[in-house]
Amino acid sequence: MTLQRILINETSDQQYIFLKEKGGDRSFPIVIGFYEALAIDRFVKEVEVPRPMTHDLYTATLRALDVKVTRVDVTNLKDGTFYAVIHLGAPDGRTAEVDARPSDAIAIATATKAPIFVSEKVLEESAVS
Repeated sequence: MTLQRILINETSDQQYIFLKEKGGDRSFPIVIGFYEALAIDRFVKEVEVPRPMTHDLYTATLRALDVKVTRVDVTNLKDGTFYAVIHLGAPDGRTAEVDARPSDAIAIATATKAPIFVSEKVLEESAVS
């Protein structure tokens, strides 16, 4: 998936990111929080901040431990709520999966330039062509 668009409305608690299928025409929105939208926008634009914000802290911790984000998966849509997993890999071959909100997972993927995947089930339930 590609991050197609970020809509930030400073007068609303609901912000939107749109994911689009690579090589396809399906896309869908995910409603996220204001600060997560700002973080994603900042990572896309590669804007540096003087002190680390939450997602910067997370990615810096991973770098310090020599752990890479290998991918992010949006795995499920249940009762209008999306679910995601961050996949981690260490140089010794160890892997881990971390449950995450899609907004945080996509912010981390954007910060680390990790690929974003969406399950076919989620695409079938939420995407439009």
